[in-house]
Amino acid sequence: QVQLVESGGGLVQPGGSLRLSCAASGRKFSIRAMGWYRQAPGNQREMVAIITRGGSTNYVDSVKGRFTISRDSAKNTVYLQMNSLRPEDTAVYYCNADVSVVGGRADYWGQGTQVTVSS
Repeated sequence: QVQLVESGGGLVQPGGSLRLSCAASGRKFSIRAMGWYRQAPGNQREMVAIITRGGSTNYVDSVKGRFTISRDSAKNTVYLQMNSLRPEDTAVYYCNADVSVVGGRADYWGQGTQVTVSS
């Protein structure tokens, strides 16, 4: 079992910045990739950014140039630096971990953290 604990959401004005953090903990696992997804009311959950074990990153087009995903492998932690935030970035942001475990592969989600961009 792997637990994901997120932090860093909140209310910010348009043009502002926030940094989300997600720490993974548990026994006998290794991370294949970690990422951030978001879901706004009435919308489907969408991928925002992913970083693989090898360090490759991928972003949804709407956040390219504004958001940066990074990681601290020693701490099994992933970060999402969000700059130049827009009202349309308002959503619940979820951390995801794709991990190798004994006997296979598993997918875990955090509890979600609210990001609200509003003046």
